[in-house]
Amino acid sequence: MDESGQPHPGGHGADDHRDRPTGSDGADTGSASPEADGQDRPPPAEGPEPPRAEGPVTPPAKGPEPPPAEGPATPPAEDRAPRPAEASAPPPAEDPAEKGDGGTRQGDRDTPRSGDGGAPPPPASAPPPEPAPPSSSAPAPFGSAPQDDHDRGRARGNPRGAKPPSRRPEPGGGILMGRPFGVPVYVAPSWFLVAVLITWVFGEQLERVLPELGGARYLVSLFFAVAFYASVLVHELAHTVAALRFELPVRRIQLQFFGGVSEIEKESETPGREFILAFVGPLLSLVLAGVFYLGMLAVEPGTVPGVLLAGLMISNLLVAAFNLLPGLPLDGGRMLRAVVWKITGKPMSGTVAAAWVGRGLALSVLVGLPLLTQSGALGDDAQEFGGWDTLTDALLAAILAGIIWTGAGNSLRMARLREHLPELRARTLTRRAVPVAYDTPLSESLRRANEAGARALVVVDPDGEPRALVREAAIVGVPQHRRPWVAAGSLSQELSPGMLVSAELSGEELLDVLRATPASEYLVVEESGEIYGVLSAADVERAFVKAMARPN
Repeated sequence: MDESGQPHPGGHGADDHRDRPTGSDGADTGSASPEADGQDRPPPAEGPEPPRAEGPVTPPAKGPEPPPAEGPATPPAEDRAPRPAEASAPPPAEDPAEKGDGGTRQGDRDTPRSGDGGAPPPPASAPPPEPAPPSSSAPAPFGSAPQDDHDRGRARGNPRGAKPPSRRPEPGGGILMGRPFGVPVYVAPSWFLVAVLITWVFGEQLERVLPELGGARYLVSLFFAVAFYASVLVHELAHTVAALRFELPVRRIQLQFFGGVSEIEKESETPGREFILAFVGPLLSLVLAGVFYLGMLAVEPGTVPGVLLAGLMISNLLVAAFNLLPGLPLDGGRMLRAVVWKITGKPMSGTVAAAWVGRGLALSVLVGLPLLTQSGALGDDAQEFGGWDTLTDALLAAILAGIIWTGAGNSLRMARLREHLPELRARTLTRRAVPVAYDTPLSESLRRANEAGARALVVVDPDGEPRALVREAAIVGVPQHRRPWVAAGSLSQELSPGMLVSAELSGEELLDVLRATPASEYLVVEESGEIYGVLSAADVERAFVKAMARPN
């Protein structure tokens, strides 16, 4: 952040300039106005006189003015309120040269210009002057097109209650089933597909074990599919409870095609907590398998309850064993990551090791699972290669291998992301801003911003309090010839509490605040409440992409 930027006061001296218009030398001109005494005054001795058709002459204003190009030479009547001197005297004869004030309106009080508040526009008969083209060597002025560079600085203000939000919007992701421990549980649409597959496969098994059930076996199979995913939900709740115990936020639990996932938003602070967080899921699956085994001992074998309990015991054992495999994204991979993290002291080293083991595991599943199935090592009779069963086993192995490989790659990308996230700091990404009143013409607002080297506009009230942010995308959409007649505030977005961002935020905390309240610009404030500048979401996105593209 460039600390050299000076605060730009907003709304200062509004009452003085509103009640007593001053000339370019600061002298009181309230009684000398042609409109006030009804007499035509000669032009001043100094400076060139702008051409006009008839009527009194107004001294020219000093400093650059936004030249009108096409369209009417005066702003609409309702956009301009008479000044005190004009209101106290009968209005002069209508003259296009005297109707307007160069686009300056009553609300433009924070930085009055010399003369009567703005240079008179040229009469309708005079051709408008052409704007000077910008130099090819100079950067494009603010408002001409979206820019990558962003000068930083501060504007002044004192917003009340400027605190970043802590609440996030609902994540979604399927059918909401409930909120155990305050965490939403969703069932993804893909679950219904796997429920149908489990019902069909388990129903075929029941036909051999309990042939007397007939068609009712599919109802029993559907009950098994629901009970199995209830066990998966308990597995995920174990992760969730441990994460909440370690004060790690959990975004949601989602039941998907191949099991479930607990979306924990932050990383464990220590390798010990990481190991515990990963181990509690398989541990609870083993506990459930033991409970179902004890229940199976209490019922008659060969009955519907006995078959269901046996199936649930075996399925929970398989869930625990599969998740204990030492490769990301499985729980065993997170346990391996914690061990390597503890040995090396670097969480990134643990992630890289566990992710590559996970990729090797994916290749092993792709090749090994069909071989084990065909050889009878998983309990079935040995089968010859070829046929529908071989194709089904190969397809299942390919899906599992793809999930593991993709999960390992995502774990690596997330680790790199967390490693580069601290480079995203609100203070260094903030743009310099200048305050403007709501009714300030857009052309004048941009002139002030470019003079100050700023790239953002903050709409303030007469007391200097920030009320809205002018959207850069809306500025670019206004043609040059319309900018003197468009109020800057009409292109602004009203400030909400979620659009106030602390200048001290960085990394994942900064992204959480921005995700909580999507907007194109945010007002960055100091801890004292003073405005630091404006943060553009586009600047954050560019910095994020640049950080992710940087090699480790």
